[in-house]
Amino acid sequence: MITLRQFSYKPESIPMSTSWYLADLGETRGRQELFTRQAPQKLKVLREHALIESAVSSNRIEGVAVDQARIHTIVFGKSHLRDRDEEEVRGYRNGLNLIHESTKLLISEDTIRRLHKLVKGDIWDAGQYKDKDGDIIEKYPDGTSRVRFKTVSPDLTPTYMLKLLDLWNQCLNEKWVHPLIAMAAFNLDFLCIHPFRDGNGRVSRLLFLLQCYSLGYEVGRYISIERIIEQTK
Repeated sequence: MITLRQFSYKPESIPMSTSWYLADLGETRGRQELFTRQAPQKLKVLREHALIESAVSSNRIEGVAVDQARIHTIVFGKSHLRDRDEEEVRGYRNGLNLIHESTKLLISEDTIRRLHKLVKGDIWDAGQYKDKDGDIIEKYPDGTSRVRFKTVSPDLTPTYMLKLLDLWNQCLNEKWVHPLIAMAAFNLDFLCIHPFRDGNGRVSRLLFLLQCYSLGYEVGRYISIERIIEQTK
């Protein structure tokens, strides 16, 4: 949680180019309502396309792939699913639906657990913090391995999550840094904590989208942010 917390110590200098981008985003946010009034039918098509791309891309980042011919059925249908990969794509869609349809959804521990439960579906620990170490292990062709990144231990995870959420609220209330920069820092810290056994990346991307909406940036409804992340990672 060092990233978000460090903004409380002293004002951070922002590169000029970043300031320009933030200003452009703020200006665009101010024109969103105009766009929604001018082309509602076009936006409906964009929403459906973004929903598909987001559900597929966010899972593909994690190595989950499904038959392209079944994507529309998986995302929009209610039919029986063939395998676990299809269940995970639909689970992410369920998370997206919750965010899109809940106008007062808070960035809270309950919301984070709820999103994880939707994403992971019927597995035994859906919505529950990890009970074993979740260190990121790098394996080599010769059979050796090393700990690439050590995450927060299971016994400390609940404490760290509550502290992260407290820092997020403090950062916004006390205006430590621009909210969009705070949002990126929050997601980095969330991934460093790695609170769940599996599904942390997908939950982080859903949180990113929810935070965008809570800050008034609606672009994720019409353009898949997950697709952009997949293309640039």
